[in-house]
Amino acid sequence: MFPWFAVGHMTPFLHLANKLAERGHKITFLLPNKAKLQLQHFVLYPNLITLHPITVPHVHPLPFGTETASDIHINLNGHLATAFDLTRPEFESVIIGLTPKPHLFFYDIAHWASEVAARLRITSVNYNVVCAASLAIALVPARNLPRDRPLIEEDVARPPSGYPSSNVVLHGPEARSLLFLGTDFGSGLTFYERITTALKSCDAIAIRTCREIEGNFCDYVSAQYNKPVILTGPVLPENDNSNSPLEAQWADWLGGFGTGSVVFCAFGSQFILERDQFQELLLGFEMTKLPFLVALKPPNGCATIEEALPEGFKERVGDRGVVHGGWVQQPQILEHPSVGCFVNHCGFGSMWESLMAASQIVLVPQLGDQILNTRLMAGELKVAVEVEKAENGWVSKESLCNAIKLVMDEKSEVGCLIKNNHVKWRQIMISHGFMKGYIDNFIMDLEKIMT
Repeated sequence: MFPWFAVGHMTPFLHLANKLAERGHKITFLLPNKAKLQLQHFVLYPNLITLHPITVPHVHPLPFGTETASDIHINLNGHLATAFDLTRPEFESVIIGLTPKPHLFFYDIAHWASEVAARLRITSVNYNVVCAASLAIALVPARNLPRDRPLIEEDVARPPSGYPSSNVVLHGPEARSLLFLGTDFGSGLTFYERITTALKSCDAIAIRTCREIEGNFCDYVSAQYNKPVILTGPVLPENDNSNSPLEAQWADWLGGFGTGSVVFCAFGSQFILERDQFQELLLGFEMTKLPFLVALKPPNGCATIEEALPEGFKERVGDRGVVHGGWVQQPQILEHPSVGCFVNHCGFGSMWESLMAASQIVLVPQLGDQILNTRLMAGELKVAVEVEKAENGWVSKESLCNAIKLVMDEKSEVGCLIKNNHVKWRQIMISHGFMKGYIDNFIMDLEKIMT
């Protein structure tokens, strides 16, 4: 396995490695040195999963020591992709040196990796940890983006021909979020060229999703690439947190509030808000008059959370609200009975975690794939509320407060509808054998591809 050097990619690859190792398969997992230290606690089968460190070369203008996307601003990801490509000689050396020879190779953005796998007669699987809808709307041949000029909004305003949904779409100026498809993403390739090349050259496409939710998008991607698309299901770790219980500071604080009364907010590890938007969101949480735990990185231009807080915020909120700038145990917090609402950016990992949790869901997407995930959750499944935004993307304190109150008010018709739909889908997800069945079928599909 050789995923993109971002925690949001390496972690789900590692969860899949655990599921495969649970069934006796041996995995060599290539990742940066720093990431090995960060992620090794996820390895449940150390006798079968080997984390093999890769040296990430320095590429200007990345800061020295950069190894993962978490180390840099999102605008520098293209340079990290160049560094990623420069690991190819070491990658090839590692693969050639493995004994016995691997049967399968899983990758995502390494557009050149299937060439290496084919030369060594190893079956290559392009494993996608974003939703199938994101692939279907943005990264298919029918998108047919121009190559001789920069992208403009008109190039991405409409879904590609044959796209199978009218709900999971981008509205108006949101289409601008797809302009990144034409940006440089390392080694002289645009993001679109890199990913579509990786998808075209593999033996099979795998997606971390389930047919019950995204079957129509999976079929569309399969038809576009004329390749088998095989599904792993959500691939979430088991809900047994006995080995890593919730830290005492959060358990004690959450324990001071009633069942289902606390609003928890987290926006992922990489996105950083501007200071004015950060403060506006905090004022929105304050307006709800509900207890809240907000886990966000300090906004741009601020070294600490303290200096970014709105004037008088701490004094007004008191012990009812906590704003934390560091990492928190998101799954364990979501399992706490006091948490009644989860406000998140709808990254794909958070999307699945929120579906599996009992709390209500409010979504504030920031990037293109997050917007599509949100439309899937709020538009197709109707299990969440999307916070209204101004045309320029601004989220007002009133919009955030209203969305939270809508799902937390037991007398709200919309809130009841969403809650009932969420309960239905959650029961499907947590039903006995659901996730196990997906992994078992995934392994059978892999065996067919290899024959």
